[in-house]
Amino acid sequence: MTLLRRRRFLLLLGGVLATILLATVAAMAGGARPVDPLPSWNPGAARDGIVRFVRQSTDPASPAFVPPGERIATFDQDGTLWVEQPVYPQVRFILETVPGVVTTRQELERLAATALSGMPLETFKADVRQWLATARHPRWQRPYTELTYQPMQELLRYLRALGFKTYIVTGGG
Repeated sequence: MTLLRRRRFLLLLGGVLATILLATVAAMAGGARPVDPLPSWNPGAARDGIVRFVRQSTDPASPAFVPPGERIATFDQDGTLWVEQPVYPQVRFILETVPGVVTTRQELERLAATALSGMPLETFKADVRQWLATARHPRWQRPYTELTYQPMQELLRYLRALGFKTYIVTGGG
């Protein structure tokens, strides 16, 4: 094949491939449904209210529009972002790292206060990291760091994708 014929062939092939690609993209766009930002949420007032709030606060034409630099969402981790059954991980940490038997809530509180008071912060962090590296939830047999509440993870991703800064706060240790 001569150089001229090779160029014409490649141009023709490129045009055919581009046409196929454009037709495919157009077909997908025409029939594509929007991606559900909260797929594991049950239908209902809470889900609808979140989606409505996010839509209104991110639409520049909406009177409720919030500029991206001012979009902030805060969450409490307790009971919404991490596993809490049968007990919070911090309780498991205390029970597994401090010997003794606890029979009442009062004993547990006293044990927690004793175990965690006076300990240098860096020592505490090192102990927690070491425990988290091997600790597994008794029911799920998974590391605690993998046991988070899926609907809340979806909500955090949804908000972050639309310019919200998210903060997680807690009163827990």
